[in-house]
Amino acid sequence: MADSIYLILAGVVGLGIGIAIGRALMSKVNKGKEQELEEKAKSIIREAEISAENIKKDKILEAKEKFLKLKAEFEEDASRKKNQIITNENKLKQKEQHLSKEFEQVKRKESELDELKENLSAQLEVVNKKKAELDKFNQQKISILEKISNLTADEAREQLVESLKDEAQTRASSFIKDILEEAKLSATKDAKKIVLETIQRTATEHAIENCVSVFNIESDDIKGKIIGREGRNIRALEAATGVEIIVDDTPEAIIISGFDPVRREIARLSLHRLVVDGRIHPARIEEIVAKTKKNIEEEIIEIGERTVIDLGIHGLHPELIKMVGRMRFRSSYGQNLLQHSREVANLCATMASELGLNPKQAKRAGLLHDIGKVWPDEPEKPHAIIGMELAQKYKEHPVVCNAIGAHHDEIEMTSMISPIIQACDAISGARPGARREVMESYIKRLKELEQLALSFDGVHKCYAIQAGRELRVMVDAENVSDERAGQLSFDISQKIEKDMQYPGQIKVTVIREMRSVSYAK
Repeated sequence: MADSIYLILAGVVGLGIGIAIGRALMSKVNKGKEQELEEKAKSIIREAEISAENIKKDKILEAKEKFLKLKAEFEEDASRKKNQIITNENKLKQKEQHLSKEFEQVKRKESELDELKENLSAQLEVVNKKKAELDKFNQQKISILEKISNLTADEAREQLVESLKDEAQTRASSFIKDILEEAKLSATKDAKKIVLETIQRTATEHAIENCVSVFNIESDDIKGKIIGREGRNIRALEAATGVEIIVDDTPEAIIISGFDPVRREIARLSLHRLVVDGRIHPARIEEIVAKTKKNIEEEIIEIGERTVIDLGIHGLHPELIKMVGRMRFRSSYGQNLLQHSREVANLCATMASELGLNPKQAKRAGLLHDIGKVWPDEPEKPHAIIGMELAQKYKEHPVVCNAIGAHHDEIEMTSMISPIIQACDAISGARPGARREVMESYIKRLKELEQLALSFDGVHKCYAIQAGRELRVMVDAENVSDERAGQLSFDISQKIEKDMQYPGQIKVTVIREMRSVSYAK
């Protein structure tokens, strides 16, 4: 037991001695590291001081160099300015010397002018004296002549003037007559020359459009699809477009007949889309026709824009551009209206250039001269007046407006361009094969036939087909009953007999179709 206690005590004492020795050693090591760190810090500080001293010296040297450079530049600039000031002072001295010399010369010339003025005054006095003597002599001479002729000077002067006036009038009349005769001969010759040169320089197509379009198909099987069960597709297409679809024995072709080129074009494009799509039934036909009508409106605008660009006409109102595009689908006495207007525009520009007038205004008026023919409202006014009012509405130049309104002598011509438009319109229409009067009267009769039917209440749409031998009238089923439809057919036929002249007979067909539409949502 005692041994164990001794051992424990010995262990505790040894542990304490070991801790003391360890602390002593650690203290010694720490002192060594502190000394080493202090030496390193002193070394870094010395190096930093040396580096700072070097940088300071460099900066001082650099600042001195910059100061010397700026000083040299300043001295050089000051020297240059000083030299310039000296040069300017020398120039000013030279100018002062020069002005002094000129001033002396001016003084010398003033003295010379004073001397000359005195001489002239003396000479003027002599001249006045001689003039007075001459006047006195003339008075004596006139008095002697009055005594001899028994006439005063005023009376003699009047007799002389009268005799000279009569002689001058006779000669002038003869001279004017000769000039007028020569002017008439040369004017007729020049006018013929200008017209001939204008016609020869303007090339145009002589072809005219007719009232049918041919739609080609790949096979006769497609004919059956277009006709539909019991002809329902054909009837739906005719009702939607207002044209007549003729399906006969002609292989791989369908005839589209109608007096309105816009309707024919809508029908042709709709047929093409239906055939390509393959789905041909009344609902699809109405949908395609509606889309085609919208596309035709866009095409009309494009045609108008392309036309004004081709002719080099700028600043035309969008509505007038749209009407120019509509001319493509209208005809005037069988002559395409757009082709006719383009031709008149080119003729007018050429003729105006030959006469030294404004060719741009003439071309503008030539293009727009028949714009009244495509106005959709068709009021009871001449197309020239309608065109003039439209041009005035859309801020066209007064010269252009007058030329449009006066090209058929509805109003008085107020500019030189107006007779040019009239002449070029006649030139374009007078070409061989350009117009057909019968075609124009035929189309006018069909339009009047449609307008007559549309004047009745309840009529929704109306189409003249079969070359005007049949009138198909679509009525609103909600407003027109079956009995009223029969009475309407009779009333329209009676009004046609009373108000219109036509060959043969006209079949009036009133179509009343009841539709109920609902939407599943």
